Amino acid sequence: MISGNIIFINLRIILPTVIIVAETAEEFIERKKQKEIGRLIKVKDISRKGHHFLKVVAATYMTETDNPEKVFEILRLEHQKSEGEKDQIAKYKFKDSYRFGYYIIGKIRNKKDKWTWGQYAPMIPTMDLLPLIEKAKEEGTIKE
Repeated sequence: MISGNIIFINLRIILPTVIIVAETAEEFIERKKQKEIGRLIKVKDISRKGHHFLKVVAATYMTETDNPEKVFEILRLEHQKSEGEKDQIAKYKFKDSYRFGYYIIGKIRNKKDKWTWGQYAPMIPTMDLLPLIEKAKEEGTIKE
């Protein structure tokens, strides 16, 4: 297009697209198993006046049957110590506890294409609940 003495040229530059593929569920599960056992998790006391430190002593992972981008997790946690207001902390006398959670492959911003902790309560399809519990029992994560 010519406008007076100025020529406008419409140039399109095409750059190669790089596609980042998240690790597979199987690779992720293997990595998590090696990393989790022995890790200390710091959780807030329900009173918000202290913290508990829990050690991961066993972990079970399972991919959701119809969704290869979702992995369920069951951790067996062993109480190590508590900090905070003693009158609040003393109410919680537990040794073992379990944490149920899930990971998904992120879809937005800095979590895109990365395995990401699910921030909500896990929704588990009926067909996956009992197999997950059985697997956790077989692997020794859930004690009978």
